[in-house]
Amino acid sequence: MPPYMAPASAGADMPDPTDSELSPRRRRLMFRAWHRGTKEADLMIGTFVQAHIAQFTEAELDELEAVLELPDVDLADWLSGRRPIPAELRTPMLDRMATACAGPGAGLPRELKQA
Repeated sequence: MPPYMAPASAGADMPDPTDSELSPRRRRLMFRAWHRGTKEADLMIGTFVQAHIAQFTEAELDELEAVLELPDVDLADWLSGRRPIPAELRTPMLDRMATACAGPGAGLPRELKQA
């Protein structure tokens, strides 16, 4: 699998990160979301971004870029609920990501989630 692609198990109903219909900016953000540095963060952030990237507005893409600048370890802790998101860093995008990652099996392929 080329290094820019999300795992095949990420979900067939999600956009392909190499989809030529996605703008270069969206493809670049998808790559960054799937290549965070830790598998846990890759799965949480990558799955969220891949599910929503095609619908994000330009303002939401700006917010996403800011979130992706945050340290991987902190993001993983905040999104998993191990630590609260600091008030000064809290944004609508980070809140959306935290909500999406709060569910059981967040980041797991649909077939591995327990019903």
